[in-house]
Amino acid sequence: MSEQTNWQGKVAIVTGGSSGIGQATALALTEMGANVVITGRDGARLADVADKNPAIEAVQADSADPAAGKRIVEAATHRWGRLDLLVNNAGAGKPLPIEAYDGEVLSNICAVNIVGPSLLLKEAQAALTATKGAVVNIGTALSQNAAPGLAHYAATKAALEHLTRSWALELAAHGIRVNAVSPGPVKSGALTGMMGLPADIARSVEETEAAQIPLGRRGEASDLVPWILRLGSAENEWLTGQVLTVDGGWSQRS
Repeated sequence: MSEQTNWQGKVAIVTGGSSGIGQATALALTEMGANVVITGRDGARLADVADKNPAIEAVQADSADPAAGKRIVEAATHRWGRLDLLVNNAGAGKPLPIEAYDGEVLSNICAVNIVGPSLLLKEAQAALTATKGAVVNIGTALSQNAAPGLAHYAATKAALEHLTRSWALELAAHGIRVNAVSPGPVKSGALTGMMGLPADIARSVEETEAAQIPLGRRGEASDLVPWILRLGSAENEWLTGQVLTVDGGWSQRS
């Protein structure tokens, strides 16, 4: 079975699909014949991605909204009648030293990175059971080391990685596989977008991180997408509960 054949006619949900890794994943899936629902908060950016391929349907939704999960799953099942893959890619994080901790900001990070994926999986479980589908969560290589200033982003993504292993065991009886990809520093626009850093500071961070990566460069979305698709593929029917770090060796540095 070829990868092209494997995805032909399949249906996926990719949260945070209007940019970066999420957009690249959605476009790669449609190029191989899949239909994809993408989500995000910015309607204009979602529309721009959906315009690239008629097999993409955009759903404007905030992953922090507890009611969003049902609407997202229904968008896929009502239009295409099935669901084969859920990619929990949406993320929230912000540089915060302890003296700047803010309850609303911290609650949003937890809502997007932990609660949102949990409730979306709850809504998707029946449809994924019907197809013996897969879940791929997007973590972070930061979870493997201390992350001063980004502690809550790293901690909530570490929690998502733990949920990956727990969900894998809980859903194995339903034939649903659950794995995760944890990227290192990637050129995704997250520093100026999600993290809200000014452009000059973002460039400085990018240069610093690139110098720390043993393979000598920051990652691209194209470095992550093949692994997301492999973990989500029906061909990998005996692989579950794994967290794959893809970071150019960054997390192994001393």
